[in-house]
Amino acid sequence: QVTLEESGGGLVQAGDSLRLACAAQVSFPGLLSMAWFRQAPGEEREFVAAIGASGTSTTYANSVKGRFTISRDRAVTKNTMYLQMNNLKPNDTAVYYCAAGLRGRGSTGYDYWGQGTQVTVSG
Repeated sequence: QVTLEESGGGLVQAGDSLRLACAAQVSFPGLLSMAWFRQAPGEEREFVAAIGASGTSTTYANSVKGRFTISRDRAVTKNTMYLQMNNLKPNDTAVYYCAAGLRGRGSTGYDYWGQGTQVTVSG
């Protein structure tokens, strides 16, 4: 069983920064790959960024490259992932979801999902 809880969303102005966090509670051994997705109103959910179980492999959507940075705590017993978002734009407005999975790689393979945190960028 995996429980994911996002935090850090909010209302900011264009050009501002936000840092999202995702805390994973895991009841079985094994390291999870983790990722962020987002869904804007009226749009399908889209991939934002992913990080491998070791924390050394990252993947980004083209729309956020150079502005967003994904990272995670490397302690085996602590699965916490972050998304540092800089130079935010109005079209970054969305509900941001944390995802995790043993087979996760890039934008696919995630079995567990959080409830989401709202990010609103005015501008």
